[in-house]
Amino acid sequence: MELPVIDLKEYLAFLNGDPSTEKPGPEVIGLCKEVSRVLRETGALLVKDPRCTVEDNDRFIDMMEKYFERPVDFKRQQERPALHYQVGVTPEGVEVPRSLVDGEMQEKLKAMPKEFQPATPEGPDRKWRYMWRVGPRPSNTRFQELNSEPVIPEGFPDWKDTMDSWGYKMIAAIEVVAEMAAIGFGLPKDAFTSLMKQGPHLLAPTGSDLRRYGQESTVFAGYHYDLNFLTIHGRSRFPGLNIWLRNGQKVEVKVPIGCLLIQTGKQNG
Repeated sequence: MELPVIDLKEYLAFLNGDPSTEKPGPEVIGLCKEVSRVLRETGALLVKDPRCTVEDNDRFIDMMEKYFERPVDFKRQQERPALHYQVGVTPEGVEVPRSLVDGEMQEKLKAMPKEFQPATPEGPDRKWRYMWRVGPRPSNTRFQELNSEPVIPEGFPDWKDTMDSWGYKMIAAIEVVAEMAAIGFGLPKDAFTSLMKQGPHLLAPTGSDLRRYGQESTVFAGYHYDLNFLTIHGRSRFPGLNIWLRNGQKVEVKVPIGCLLIQTGKQNG
């Protein structure tokens, strides 16, 4: 199954159109209903946002590839275990996939058809991850680890600009999809985005060492679900990402050039 691609251009044109036009026309409403339908029925869709260019995506990936190929001792300088790895780098062997420890989930996976069952990891994830918070933080919070100061590695002068630029563009795409979904569900346009203000939005690129773990069937990130409302992925240069739709069907993700993948998570209002 191929995921549908939703072009956000028409909705963006509505947002940037005549200020006196408060309500979208039938074509835009139809597009919004398609977004809400796909998210409800499958939990995933591809979007094309003209504000998120291929050049933006490549600039971000180029920098992250340079970072993840640095020596382990260098990368561990950005490690913040005292903050539960909510900022900075998370080394391989730290994150444990839920499917490895959740008995109820394991039974659910066993009940899947063989062709849809995820590979069972042998231990913690072998991927590295970098946590970078994007957007304004609340001035008063009980969750300091979610709102800590960012960690910037030495030798990357464009780090903050590149991370923030790509992060803000991804959030902008998410906000448009959230608005469209709200309209499609018959809710006020800001039903979801009003709950997203000052949230701990997170840019969390992952790096996998194929020179060390290049064997076929290696699991870098075990089967899991995301907690957050919506997750957005840029296009990767390597295949291997599988997702599971709401009906349990396994789909190998193929993100077309210039597109982004969006998935629903567990969090709700």
